[in-house]
Amino acid sequence: MKSAQRARRAAVALVAAAAIGGSGVAVGAATAAPAAVSAPAVSAAAAVAAPASGGDARASYAGVVRQVLPSVVLISTGDGLGSGVVLDRAGNIVTNAHVAGDATTFKVQVPGDPAPRSASLVGSYPPDDLAVIRVSDPSGLQPARFGDSARSQAGDVVLAVGNPLGLSGSVTSGIISATGRVVAEPATAGRPGATLPDAIQTSAPINPGNSGGALVTAAGEVIGIPTLTAGGSPDGAQVQGIGFAIPSNLAQDIAGQLIDSGSVTNSHRAAIGAQVGAATSQDGTAGGTGIVAVTSGGPAEQAGLRPGDIIRAAAGTPTPDPQALAAVLAAAHPGDHLTLDITRGNQDLTVNLALGELPAS
Repeated sequence: MKSAQRARRAAVALVAAAAIGGSGVAVGAATAAPAAVSAPAVSAAAAVAAPASGGDARASYAGVVRQVLPSVVLISTGDGLGSGVVLDRAGNIVTNAHVAGDATTFKVQVPGDPAPRSASLVGSYPPDDLAVIRVSDPSGLQPARFGDSARSQAGDVVLAVGNPLGLSGSVTSGIISATGRVVAEPATAGRPGATLPDAIQTSAPINPGNSGGALVTAAGEVIGIPTLTAGGSPDGAQVQGIGFAIPSNLAQDIAGQLIDSGSVTNSHRAAIGAQVGAATSQDGTAGGTGIVAVTSGGPAEQAGLRPGDIIRAAAGTPTPDPQALAAVLAAAHPGDHLTLDITRGNQDLTVNLALGELPAS
């Protein structure tokens, strides 16, 4: 089996890319960084965290680590390794969609059990980079304790628990650097990128193989699913201490829908109801965000938008490329009203529309 770690790296300068409207288009703002691994798993070291704004400056979080480790598993596919968090005693495990990839069967290493267990795909939702798999033998699984990610704030101490580089049960520490970030995941061969509209930024190191693991509080509650780490800056400088996690409230919502029906029935994501792409001027430079097709009966069609229209700005924000439009949509909600400045032939027009919902899986 090819032992390549799945890694996601978010470019600092480009923090938005998404599937937009009906069939959508996704533009990655980062590159994957796989790393070959052949070393066996090792035991975790207890993390020593920096003081939080609330004054929590413990010398050791060994107790928290012992509580959380049994709930974080190692997931292997034919393409690589990743992490997952146990949801319930029925054997459901939440992870990243990019960890699951195109696989439908998996091997899961449960802490304390040397024998890998077989698992199958329950469902995947790439727009939020979330998936659920289920082990065939759920005996002894310890569900994680989830916290309310909406209460997370900059300065809170957090631990990232996962299996970086195949080193099972590894723990890193840091703080929450910011909340509500809009970040982009890279597109890979055969898979579109994704925009995460409400990501938690953390200084806790997130390495290849941490994807799908747990970002936990000093109280041992999972408040995020690590998924991205920052890549290099535009000037070539190395970036450190910038990672991103999907908030636990969203992860639980999407995972619950996948478990209930095998698909996502309510995406909670805004869309204009059009497929867009990068428009190119005659001189080869970026010409804006072009509408390729509109969804029948969708917001774009109802507002009179047509294929060939060029979106110059959305809600007053310039949209020189699809990433910029995706950033605006990621911060909006279905039902919100949006003003688009467009060019149609030689005409400059302003169009108002009520946003629809990104189609479910």
